[in-house]
Amino acid sequence: MVARESDGKIGLNREQVGDDFLGEGDVTIKVHYSSANYKDALAITPKGGVVRNYPIIPGIDITGEVVASDSPDFTVGDLVLAHGYELGVSRNGGYAEYSRVPADWVVKLDGLTTREAAAIGTAGFTAALSVQALTDHGLTPEDGTVLVTGATGGVGSVAVDILAGLGFEVVASTGKTDAGETLAALGAKTVIGRLPEPETKPRPLNKTQWAAAVDSVGGASLAYVLSSIGYGGAVAASGLTGGAAVDTTVLPFILRGVSLLGIDSVQLPIARRREVWELLGAELRPEHLDVIESIAPVTDVEAVLHSIKDGTHSGRTVVQVAGAF
Repeated sequence: MVARESDGKIGLNREQVGDDFLGEGDVTIKVHYSSANYKDALAITPKGGVVRNYPIIPGIDITGEVVASDSPDFTVGDLVLAHGYELGVSRNGGYAEYSRVPADWVVKLDGLTTREAAAIGTAGFTAALSVQALTDHGLTPEDGTVLVTGATGGVGSVAVDILAGLGFEVVASTGKTDAGETLAALGAKTVIGRLPEPETKPRPLNKTQWAAAVDSVGGASLAYVLSSIGYGGAVAASGLTGGAAVDTTVLPFILRGVSLLGIDSVQLPIARRREVWELLGAELRPEHLDVIESIAPVTDVEAVLHSIKDGTHSGRTVVQVAGAF
């Protein structure tokens, strides 16, 4: 599926391309699955700001089987994944039968199938990084409730699942009024609306409500959450669907000792990336992927990406590549 720009518009269409179109790399992967992400939606949005040059094959997530390798770390038949770095933005991504990537971008799968890894994907990986950042900060279930914003999104839904599995009491915030049953099935103790509520007056400090938070929204939501975290708590922030600007003050940081933990999954060094994926196949494994997972053939991915951009999408859509062209 090749994205091409013409007359200010971007089209995403099925094409047959030559092997040289894939570019350089040490490892060639027969793609089993990819996934649908906000960044993939931006890749087919005019002035989306993520793709440097067209044409490009989108798909920031890749899972599949090694079919050729110049690296001693990978052999033909290995089940692997790759995501982040330049995939889908300046190097061809996962919406193709084959992908060729540098060996130091590749993770060997252990404890997860290629479909499960795609269901987790970049979004779930970011959720795991967020949870790890909070627990590394010292957060324990005994400290109190943990808020997850954007809870029906890819990051939020997996974060709810992981946190509940670790024994945390989770409050899930979402603007989707019909999501309560799904979020409860993931382990959320309480489901609330989008934050801040429309009638809420902005304040530098609000009443403390949560011990910590995973925020994938940004903007006004993040500002409100920071003002409502308890003493010594932390917010792991990874998204900007609610806006990139955060109108806040230093008061939560200097009066309550709140920490803002930035989460990046794109340029994370490969050693740490492989460690976190190992945890995702073990103690951080989401237990309810079936609740949030849907599947779409790669030839239908454009409609899924538009739903993500429009804010009507929930959960994780696995994009079937192998056998779907």
